[in-house]
Amino acid sequence: MTARDGAVTDPVGMKRALCIGINDYPGTGSDLAGCVNDANDWADELTKRGFDLEMMLDAQATGAAMRDAMGRVLSRAQSGDTVVITYSGHGTWVRDTDGDEPDGRDEALVPYDIAENGPLLDDELYDILCDRARGVRVVMISDSCHSGTVARFAPSTRTDADKVRFLPPGVFLPPDEAARAARMPRVTAGRPRHAALLMSGCADVEFSYDAHFDGRPNGAFTYFALKTLRDLPEGATYRDWGRAIAGSLPSQDYPQTPGVDGSRTQRAWPVL
Repeated sequence: MTARDGAVTDPVGMKRALCIGINDYPGTGSDLAGCVNDANDWADELTKRGFDLEMMLDAQATGAAMRDAMGRVLSRAQSGDTVVITYSGHGTWVRDTDGDEPDGRDEALVPYDIAENGPLLDDELYDILCDRARGVRVVMISDSCHSGTVARFAPSTRTDADKVRFLPPGVFLPPDEAARAARMPRVTAGRPRHAALLMSGCADVEFSYDAHFDGRPNGAFTYFALKTLRDLPEGATYRDWGRAIAGSLPSQDYPQTPGVDGSRTQRAWPVL
């Protein structure tokens, strides 16, 4: 865990952020290229905007450490504070066992130690994000994995360094579970209540791309989200930001449709 700033006080209206980026997935054969750059780029922009920030990169981002860090940043927030959590890394899914998913799958984040300790399921993430003081604004920016069926593919101009950012369930599930997972249909799932405003890199049934821009690896969504963010007018909302990103994505090279998922009130929040 790395803190960008020293110890600070906790006034109402404080901005807090946690940026997670994982390229290294030992034991999976599925390392990535642009996730650490994504996390650093989000961290740089959020620091400029006054956020008290923590980072987790590669081996720091075990499942236990991610759960602890998310819970800690949310527990410190008071009414009026804003909490932003960015995640860049693999996404996956497993078979839903409690019947709350219309598509029969639980989407998941993929920690560094997925091979030993499994994924962080959306059900648990939902509970973590809900466990906060009333009046705290929470924004989750996920490039790519909160949507579960997303993968990071390279564009038609990809290089040998480009990698897929979807981790197939068969990599970490036992054979019988992997076989059942492979038979699950691809349909869009939803949840009835918004634990946070979610900005996602693509739709649930699409792929999200691990791209290169001027020879530097980045998530296509992260690259265009940050590019458009810097050009937004003062007072712009998350709805406005989503529309601005839609001017660049989907495209011929990156056929992915980013989303801004939240209540009407959340989507009308001023950006960051």
